[in-house]
Amino acid sequence: MRRADRLFQIIQFLRTRRVTTARRLAEELEVSERTVYRDIRDLMASGVPIDGEAGIGYALRRGFDLPPLMFT
Repeated sequence: MRRADRLFQIIQFLRTRRVTTARRLAEELEVSERTVYRDIRDLMASGVPIDGEAGIGYALRRGFDLPPLMFT
């Protein structure tokens, strides 16, 4: 799976659940937890409103929607 596809899948997964853990995401995406941590960090740095707390998990703030993608 391409990294861009994996990042999109993480967002989609977070949109369907209130809170999820890195372990659960890693199992779903068939990657390591460390990869999930890096991906979440990069998503947050790019402006995706993800809240996370050690021992609890990650949650996407309400109302977030992906902007439409335009291809040329």
